[in-house]
Amino acid sequence: MNGYGPTLIGLTAVLAALVAVVVLALLGFRSSARATRRQMREGGDTRLLSAALQDALTRLAAQERATSARATASEQLSTQVFDSLTAGLVVVDARGGLKIANPAACRMLSLGSPVAGRHYSDLLALTPPLVALIEEGLTKQQPIIRRTLSVTIADRAWHFGVTISPLEDGESHHGIICLFSDLTPVVELEQQLQLKEALARLGELTGGIAHEFRNGLATIHGYSRLIDMDAIPQKFRPCVEGIRQETDTLGQVVTNFLNFARPEQVMLARVDLEALVRRVAADLQPELPAGATIDVKGHFAPMDGDEVMLRQTFVNLIRNAVEACEAASTVPAVVVESRVDAATRTMHVAVSDNGPGIPPADHTRIFRPFFTTRSRGSGLGLSIVQKSVLLHNGSIAVDPSVTSGTRIEMSFPAALPPDR
Repeated sequence: MNGYGPTLIGLTAVLAALVAVVVLALLGFRSSARATRRQMREGGDTRLLSAALQDALTRLAAQERATSARATASEQLSTQVFDSLTAGLVVVDARGGLKIANPAACRMLSLGSPVAGRHYSDLLALTPPLVALIEEGLTKQQPIIRRTLSVTIADRAWHFGVTISPLEDGESHHGIICLFSDLTPVVELEQQLQLKEALARLGELTGGIAHEFRNGLATIHGYSRLIDMDAIPQKFRPCVEGIRQETDTLGQVVTNFLNFARPEQVMLARVDLEALVRRVAADLQPELPAGATIDVKGHFAPMDGDEVMLRQTFVNLIRNAVEACEAASTVPAVVVESRVDAATRTMHVAVSDNGPGIPPADHTRIFRPFFTTRSRGSGLGLSIVQKSVLLHNGSIAVDPSVTSGTRIEMSFPAALPPDR
């Protein structure tokens, strides 16, 4: 071996070492590349999963907001429907606690607030018929359909149509739902129609008899006038005068009854009721006793009516009031007062006095034909007034809340403009 041998071996070893280093570097680079690619894949999957989860959460949040909005809108609609009902609605639980009462129920039953949680019998103590009906519904747990009740609340008569339904979930009872509507206008209209029919039948039955009776009275009165008072003895003259006076009185009674019984032809026209009442007051003032007053006040509205009939109505009412005061030795003070209810398009007119008043037992009887508390009265004045009011589609009654004097209240349809 020459001198180049060791050198060649050394170079070969160096080259081998270099190749080994390069190979090791390549292997390390490859391993690093694989790790990097693996990390990149794992990072991409995480980002995709995160994005998917975020999208799902966003959709769930949107659905929750939509569901909440629908629930809120449904609750608001339920509240609006509940508060807007014109009928009264109360819910009573199985133990008798009042859970819910809508505004219409609170108004019609004069309930204060709060009402929730209180026992229904305590809250409705002023309306015993309604308490009894709710108790029946709670006890029997059976529906009660369209039961009619009459109650008096704050001196006003109400007529309710009541329906009670059990509140249950299929397994147990949780109380009752009571729904009631105000039937007062319907009942009052029915009563007015019945009264009109009764008056018409009375007029048909008795009108002819009264007419014949008046003819006989006229004959008696005529013969009594033919008697020469100077030609009869002095002791008989008072008898003839008595015959004349009694026939005059009975003739007036029969005339009044015929006016009451005969069918009326109402000539409707627009009437300024305030001006009419003031004219009546002015015309009656000269015949009143000294110191007597007739005061006209309040807000009136025009109405469609028969001016002649309405005038006679107020003449009779004012004269009755004055006579009642004179009978009690009281200086008459008569007040005609009016107010207008725009919501119901009704005019309420009251005639009151400072007389002795009417006993409560006679409040409904005074409008009956021939009922009178005076010895010389015919008992037809207020009956004629009632008939006139009914022919104008109105109503008339004695105010029971007045403690002194008498107050007769009438209501008439008011001719208000459409925008009122």
